[in-house]
Amino acid sequence: EPSYTIYASDIIPNDQYFDQLWGMQDIQAPLAWETEQGSDEIIVGVIDSGIDYYHEDLVENMWTNDEELNGVEGADDDGNGYIDDIYGYDFYHDDGDPYDYDGCGHSTHVSGTIAAAGNNNVGVVGVSWHTKVAALKFLEFNGSNCTGDGANAVEAVLYAAMMGMDLTNNSWGGGGYLQSLKDAIEYSNILFVAAAGNDWWDN
Repeated sequence: EPSYTIYASDIIPNDQYFDQLWGMQDIQAPLAWETEQGSDEIIVGVIDSGIDYYHEDLVENMWTNDEELNGVEGADDDGNGYIDDIYGYDFYHDDGDPYDYDGCGHSTHVSGTIAAAGNNNVGVVGVSWHTKVAALKFLEFNGSNCTGDGANAVEAVLYAAMMGMDLTNNSWGGGGYLQSLKDAIEYSNILFVAAAGNDWWDN
């Protein structure tokens, strides 16, 4: 029989701006998508500035707390100590609305990189087309930058663990060393993915 040439084929999604996502090419995402496009059983807690949970590329991949979604508004339906935490929680304002309001937008961008729906003819595509993202907000726009309190970051890490999330994404840095944050990360016993913190330096 002929010894046919065998080659790897890439999946190129039909998302409108895919050709502008040079990072996806850098990590050879199209080749990986031949094998796996992500699972909706994986939940990433995005500890950041909240998420635009109505965004057309994220709406179908938003994690929801179904007991709160189908519960009574203003009540702690699941008994976890947080009221109306449907898409996550806003630890900055201490309420159940972790929306990424205008001025920051950082977390919506990050969430799109993680899990924007793929091959839906809309916008961009994330690394994992089906993974769920939860909005764990502790940063807020202060007029020039998005800032937050370390204690709220600690609470967000603990919340992610309590709600059974598989990992957290933490694209932030600065401040001093926090033993409480280290303790929370170790206690949570889930993968904590952090930004390089290289401040534009090539390390």
